[in-house]
Amino acid sequence: MREKSRVTKETDITISCNIYGRGVANIDTGIGFFDHMLDALARHSLIDLTVSAKGDLHIDDHHTVEDVAIVLGELLGELIYPAKGIERYGNATVIMDETSVSCDIDLSNRAYLHFDIPFKRDKIGDFDTELVEEFFKSLSFNMPLNLHLVFNRGTNSHHIAEATFKAFAVALRRAISKNDRVEVPSTKGIL
Repeated sequence: MREKSRVTKETDITISCNIYGRGVANIDTGIGFFDHMLDALARHSLIDLTVSAKGDLHIDDHHTVEDVAIVLGELLGELIYPAKGIERYGNATVIMDETSVSCDIDLSNRAYLHFDIPFKRDKIGDFDTELVEEFFKSLSFNMPLNLHLVFNRGTNSHHIAEATFKAFAVALRRAISKNDRVEVPSTKGIL
């Protein structure tokens, strides 16, 4: 397990992870729905993940969600790059009842986000649905990685958010899969 922390006037975050774990999660951000999404991310990526976050939740959830994504992105980047002996590309489509979301990942060490996930409601419980995009934007730009998340169909906002996190998790698991035949997965010779 490798650990990374970030302390600002708005948040105090410590994250540790093992990218080749079993999906064991210990998440405490103070935001119930976000904890649920991070737990799903850990379990379906098979990344062991511990997140401890204290944020200015009396204002709103934005700073905590954004800063968790920054720290997690930086930590994953440190653990993955320079990319060697891995698949590099991963994709997945996850369905939850009526909902289907697809994710494509390129561990290119270059930042890009295509986010096409419309939500039917502004909130899931107390959680602002716009924070799902904020999470993946901060993650992709701080890791960095090329990430495409696309909504296929669905109506339930909880299912849409959860399928988004799970599709990312499965695609990431596939992208970091070890492959002894791949020395450096790039014609450039480095990622």
